Parts: sequence; C-alpha cells; structure tokens
Amino acid sequence: MSPDAEPRRQHGRVLIVAGSDSGGGAGIQADLKAVTALGGYAMTAITALTAQNTRGVFGIHEVPIDFLRQQMELVIDDIGADAVKTGMLHSAVVIDAVCDVLELKLAGVPVVVDPVMVAKGGHPLLEPSAMGILKARLIPLADVLTPNLPEAELLTGMTIRDEDGMRQAAETLLSLGSRAVLLKGGHLGGEALVDLLATGDGIEAFRGPRYVTPHTHGTGCTLASAIACGLSQGMALADAVRRARGYVATAIRTAPGLGGGHGPLNHSHTVRLNA
Repeated sequence: MSPDAEPRRQHGRVLIVAGSDSGGGAGIQADLKAVTALGGYAMTAITALTAQNTRGVFGIHEVPIDFLRQQMELVIDDIGADAVKTGMLHSAVVIDAVCDVLELKLAGVPVVVDPVMVAKGGHPLLEPSAMGILKARLIPLADVLTPNLPEAELLTGMTIRDEDGMRQAAETLLSLGSRAVLLKGGHLGGEALVDLLATGDGIEAFRGPRYVTPHTHGTGCTLASAIACGLSQGMALADAVRRARGYVATAIRTAPGLGGGHGPLNHSHTVRLNA
C-alpha cells in the first residue's frame, strides 16, 4: 500500500452519549460535526430521538435502556475512548445506565458533562425526578461540568444576575463533585461575554465579544464536545476551553442563517490542532 493510500488516523477518540437532533443543529449531530472539525474521531451512543427544527422540539422517542448500554459497550470494547461527552440524558434510568457503563468500562477517562435540561426553544429535556441522580451519580464522575446560567440556577437553587453571582455559583457547583466547572455566561446581558472556569486552583475568566444573533442553536452541545475533543487529544483543560470557545465563536459569527427560529451554527469551519 502506498503512503497516499494509507487511511488517515484521527487524533483523539470521543464517545458522545446524547440525544439526536433531527434539525442537525444540536445534540449528536452538532457533536459529531464539532469533534470532526477539530481533528478528533467521534463515536455515539444515542439516548433519544427528537423531532425538532429551529422552531422547537415537537417529539421525543426514547431509546431502550438495554440498547443504550449496548451502543456504549460495543464501541468501548472495540474502538475505545480517550474522552467522553454526555448531553441529553432525559431520565434517572438513563443517567444510572450511563454511569454504570462509565464506572465499569472507562474509569480514568476524562468525562465532560453538559447538563442538558431545557431546549433553546423552552422544551424540557430532563425529567424533574432525574435531578437527584444527576447530582448524586453523574456530576461526581465529571472532569468538567458545563452548565449555562439557567442550568446552574436549577442545580444550585441560586439566582445569578451578574459576574459576582456567577463566581459564587461556580464555587457551589464545584462542591457537587466535578473536578472542574465551566459556567457559561451567555444569558447575562452586556456587550461582552464571560465564561468562568472553576477548579480547585481557583477561577479563570474567559472573555470575548457577544454576537447578537438568533443563530445560536447547539452552542452548548458544540462547546462541550469541542472541550472533550481537546481533552482526548491531550490538551490541558484551560487550553481545550480556549480553543473550544474560539471554535464556537467563529461558528456563531459565520452561521449559515438557516430556518425561521434559533438557527444552527457553522460547524464546518476548522481550526489548527494547537489553536
């Protein structure tokens, strides 16, 4: 076989456990695009199918628990994983099953938990009864927890109105057991956007411009998967966050403008591996 005929090996295997978005802007579809654009190899275990577009979520079809486990186990046993990203885990039973497999098969592998609770259009994506198991089992397995402000308020019981409130919430979230928390400040007002990365060493602020646009569907999914990709490639956490934020910012700024609601990002742009 000539060198040109050899298959190109992707750098960084990311197992994504999340729901499917039929509109292609969020969920598994956004995750796959983001990891691929950043040079990683993405694998999936789908937790639920959704019927949605840019205007909202109109139906959810749950995947049987045994089949969810089978997806995860077969991929792990054959291909392996260098990082895991979890997204929409809509029920306590689903969260329990995912945690069982992670503990059994992937102990020590970095896990990025995006605590998806509500869709961009307002449709609930986490059953209220699942909040307890999310806190008790999944968050303590997380190397990075990536809530937005509404999710952080639900997890902490706090009201977050400004950056000082974000700092207090980030510290409270860190006490739930995750080794790091990236608290996203997109829901605050102002021209600038700030995200806070809280670890045992303190809090680091990441700042950037805010783009006023309706085309932000899937930003949370995309950011979490981009961070997981960086960790799978051996990047330090802060560097993985920095690259992921840059990737998402460009994806928002160059969004294709599709649909009549919350439109998707431009996932197709690429960045250098060490950007």
